[in-house]
Amino acid sequence: MHIHWFRRDLRLTDNTSLHAAAQKRMEVVPVFILSEWRANHLWTGLGRQQFLCGCLESLAKNLAHIGGRLIIRQGGAVAELRKLIRETRASSIYTNRDPDPFGRKMEEAVAKMADEEGCQLVLCQDIAIHERDEVRTGTGGVFRVFTPYAKAWRRLPKPGLLPKLTEIRTPENILSLPLPTVETWGLDGRVDIVEPGEHAARTRMKNFLRSKIFQYYATRNLPSINGGSRLSQDLRWGLLSPREVYLRCARAAADGDAAGRKSAEIFINELIWREFYLQILWHFPGVLDSDFNPKYARVEWKSDEKSFAKWCAGETGFPIVDAAMRQLNSTGYMHNRLRMITAMFLTKDLHIHWREGERYFMQKLVDGEIASNNGGWQWSAGTGADAAPYFRIQNPWLQTARFDPEGKFILRWVPELAGVDPSRFAQPTAIALSRNYLPPMVDHHREREITLDMFQKALVS
Repeated sequence: MHIHWFRRDLRLTDNTSLHAAAQKRMEVVPVFILSEWRANHLWTGLGRQQFLCGCLESLAKNLAHIGGRLIIRQGGAVAELRKLIRETRASSIYTNRDPDPFGRKMEEAVAKMADEEGCQLVLCQDIAIHERDEVRTGTGGVFRVFTPYAKAWRRLPKPGLLPKLTEIRTPENILSLPLPTVETWGLDGRVDIVEPGEHAARTRMKNFLRSKIFQYYATRNLPSINGGSRLSQDLRWGLLSPREVYLRCARAAADGDAAGRKSAEIFINELIWREFYLQILWHFPGVLDSDFNPKYARVEWKSDEKSFAKWCAGETGFPIVDAAMRQLNSTGYMHNRLRMITAMFLTKDLHIHWREGERYFMQKLVDGEIASNNGGWQWSAGTGADAAPYFRIQNPWLQTARFDPEGKFILRWVPELAGVDPSRFAQPTAIALSRNYLPPMVDHHREREITLDMFQKALVS
């Protein structure tokens, strides 16, 4: 008998570890182990847990459809898997290996426990198309810059897809907890998230590939029309395999006209950015606690709880920033362009450390991926791998003019501005834009100069 340990691969299609376990023609025990984190844990936000619950419900139904059964346990992975090994007399645990340092540490502990129990831990590659040491420089080094990494990544042969899984046999006598609800983690309420589960993810992928991928280059930065793929949470939770997303996009690129191919290739670049940040985290796990570029370690960031709270709540007086933060708080999602705008506002206008924003995003974002979230925040702050130079500071007013010129997105999330001429949303001001709205909390031009001075002092100290 084999155990398949689901973690961030909540699907049946093209699941490397699950397929390997099922190929042994033995009974398979598919298990998901719920954390014991409570509501105040860094990664236990309402939207994230709500999405996870929906994914597990979908996964349980899909397994039942092919003869299997999802076993739910809660607790520490080592203790719960040890119990399951003893209950089932399993000879192997199959799981898809995790690229982050927390997952790696857990895998080491589980491997030690499994060996004590006379069981084997089998780790499979699944979360990235190319991982760890696969993409190297010509001298065998680690890429620190995206463009040469992407070129090397594209040159490597890509794996194909696994055959469809049609049958799993799971013993009936194994005890399982009921499927979780958000109350399992001491949470309450609902967030307006996208539909969870593998079927919903596959529908999103098909819809994107049908037409939106060919307009991606032209529309991806416009939050009012949501020109993105909306597949980020599906890759984060493993509802889709990165191999299938890539291969389908590459096929679409080959079938499109010149403009369509350009758009598809731009989207594929986003998949490569994801893997770039995964390999940065693999080789440099210290990025979670410190600047990737150590020369900026002396930057003197501010500690300002009141300003941070205003940013979190979407009450800064900058319409594009407030609309973005309210979208995040209400839906567990934020448009990619807006992630850059809000991150630069926190770090460059409010001078608050990127770690504070990184933590907030990880709790709120349904698609929160440790590597990409850290990479994005350090990119915006100017401290990371292949980051925007510290002197490249986005102006929220100009960003509004470029990407929401008619104020359609802003008015969706900031109703206090109804009736205000949208052209004013892009014009710097020191006063409130309406009686019900707040005045801008800072002067962007002045704060930009302060940021430049902060970084320059750090570089010469």
